[in-house]
Amino acid sequence: MSNTAQTSAMARIEALLDDNSFVEIGAKVTRRSTDFNLSQKEAPSDGVVTGYGIIQGNPVYVYSQDAQVLGGTIGEMHAKKIVNLYKLARKTGVPVVGLVDCAGLRLEEASDALAAFGEIYAQQSLASGVIPQFMGVFGVCGGGVAVSAGMADFTFVEKKKASLFVNSPNTLDGNYKEKCNTGSADFQMQAGNVDFVEEGEEALIAKMRELIGILPSNNEDTAESGCDDELNRLTEGFDTEAADPAKALADISDSGLFVEVKKDYAKEMVAGFIKLNGATVGAVANRTAVLDDNYKPVEKFDGTLTSAGCKKAEAFVRFCDAFEIPVLTLTNVCGYQATMEEEGVIAQAAAKLTDAFAGATVPKVNLITGKAYGSAYITMNSKHIGADFVFALPQAEIGMMDAKAAAKIICEDPAEVDETAKKYSELQSSAEAAAKRGYVDSIIEADSVRKHLLYAFEMLYTKCEADTAKKHGTV
Repeated sequence: MSNTAQTSAMARIEALLDDNSFVEIGAKVTRRSTDFNLSQKEAPSDGVVTGYGIIQGNPVYVYSQDAQVLGGTIGEMHAKKIVNLYKLARKTGVPVVGLVDCAGLRLEEASDALAAFGEIYAQQSLASGVIPQFMGVFGVCGGGVAVSAGMADFTFVEKKKASLFVNSPNTLDGNYKEKCNTGSADFQMQAGNVDFVEEGEEALIAKMRELIGILPSNNEDTAESGCDDELNRLTEGFDTEAADPAKALADISDSGLFVEVKKDYAKEMVAGFIKLNGATVGAVANRTAVLDDNYKPVEKFDGTLTSAGCKKAEAFVRFCDAFEIPVLTLTNVCGYQATMEEEGVIAQAAAKLTDAFAGATVPKVNLITGKAYGSAYITMNSKHIGADFVFALPQAEIGMMDAKAAAKIICEDPAEVDETAKKYSELQSSAEAAAKRGYVDSIIEADSVRKHLLYAFEMLYTKCEADTAKKHGTV
């Protein structure tokens, strides 16, 4: 391999993997086509380095493209090397990591390149839900390669140098790159197509290592490690943090670990991974505020479910269920967002999220931290659709709607509204009322949240739930 290729493609692999663990496969493979003077162009390894290695003690298969070799384009043999990697990974139950820097399909090989690239799609589809797929974008990731990135479970994009697009910004009607760079990491994150954006290759690779290190290797593996944190540690101030689950979840987790996905997309819904007694748990939570380090709100949300938030949570829950990762929900929702735009899409989005929670067979625990109103509350992993344990903080409100709003509907005499609202809150909307009806298993204090959740998941460790036989759902 040329020194240039060695510097980029191989250097990324070496930075990603544990020291001296990489073993290359197919180093001598190169292009077969000789059309359009290809035979006169150097193509070491056909522009992609493939092999296997270790990340934090866990084996992975990895491929890394290099833009200095035929522009990083995907030709017939380039694609077949990646296909071979996927086949090995599926046989062995080992994740696949792609490091992308690619100018697209190789025009000189046309139909041969297309055919081989289609095999990559097929292998990704077969691997979906069986082994985790990670894709890091370091340069160009355009056209069909962007679709491949979309098929990965998690996509990481370098903030300044990388670009991700199906159609380049300059080809979009009425647009040009300087007007709106639709291929930028920020644009794609805000569109929900990217899970992580990091500035610089080093930071991006570090984030990839962090996530890969806490996830299972396949759908029959477990994601467990040691725990140095105190199991009965108190979570003082949890009720203050609850408005911003990014802070609350870090407080619950072993040693403060919280790996948030799609951080800047649908911020009103938080999704990410925590650790409880060494076991990885997926967490989904409603957010009403973004808090700074002094716990002052810098951004606020109205506590409603949005279609984007539902989409974000649904994909996350389905990933967790596929890989046997328990799910925790922090519920604080007062209904659906009421706008013209949302009205056209929210019903279907909420239906899909409801189906994801209801259909998940992994251990499911729900903690109601604030409001839990109406059918939006039901959607958020309530006991009614299958949560195994439901806890609530003492101040939680659970019911059809705000007590005063309900009182205004019930009362004929406006003078009785306040008294009726108080009575309605006690009888119908309090955590106590829900617990008496069996909809809440336990009302817990904020400072005991960590230990209650930890022990609940411990008790659910051996959960086994058989599905009704069917090919797949249609929601």
